[in-house]
Amino acid sequence: MNLQLQPVVRLPRTSVAKGAVAPGERVLPEETPVALTYNGSTHAVMMASPSDLEDFALGFSLSEGIIAGPGDLISTEIIEHDLGCEIRMWLSDPSGGSYRTRRRAMAGPVGCGLCGVESLTEALRPAPFISDTVIMPPGAIATAMSDLSDAQRLNREARAIHAAALWRPGQGLVAIREDVGRHNALDKLAGTLARNDESCAGSMVLLTSRVSVEMVQKAARMGAPIIAAISAPTALAVRVAEGCGITLVAVARGESFEVFTHAQRIQLLGS
Repeated sequence: MNLQLQPVVRLPRTSVAKGAVAPGERVLPEETPVALTYNGSTHAVMMASPSDLEDFALGFSLSEGIIAGPGDLISTEIIEHDLGCEIRMWLSDPSGGSYRTRRRAMAGPVGCGLCGVESLTEALRPAPFISDTVIMPPGAIATAMSDLSDAQRLNREARAIHAAALWRPGQGLVAIREDVGRHNALDKLAGTLARNDESCAGSMVLLTSRVSVEMVQKAARMGAPIIAAISAPTALAVRVAEGCGITLVAVARGESFEVFTHAQRIQLLGS
């Protein structure tokens, strides 16, 4: 694998602090152009961390509605190039036909989930309604976010990488994926869960980023009843979460957090 296809790299830098100048190195996250192609046609070029790319391919295909399930993806091949890599995917005939009717070319910055969307209707297409009645016990949010922080292997090295994870009471972290792009991390999580036939029922999706509308849409398509995030949501994300039945917890830091929608799933102290 060439240097560009490693998720983190060590590069030289000069440190200036309190009047002192010192040479040294810093571990930095890599971002690599990743072209996603279906049946020989390029659908999107995303800037992403070059790791867990098969999970990324499957999760992106599911969250974008290109396929209905893992069985619709006949084959996946990762091709390395000097400037990045290509994920070549071949779809079953039904998915291939559907894909051809809504094909769009897209090139965007790191994890940009809406770049190139051809219509406002497509950008805000309805998300599934989540009726899961799970109730999280007191302290679950703080425990889950602490577990997430402890499991961020790449971010411990580079300090600039997002993560998405699935956490379940009594089990802890079920899976975690990291990427320089927050959308990509969530797509990678969706891919590994689908690959392992792992359900989001009774669980929380954890995010290290702000919660934008497309993050809620992706989580809904995964079947997640609860999203818990370190940063704040957008107003549109709150409205969409309310409409699709997702409990949205944000600004989750230490023992404190804020619940924006469907608070009945969080067993609050004294309730």
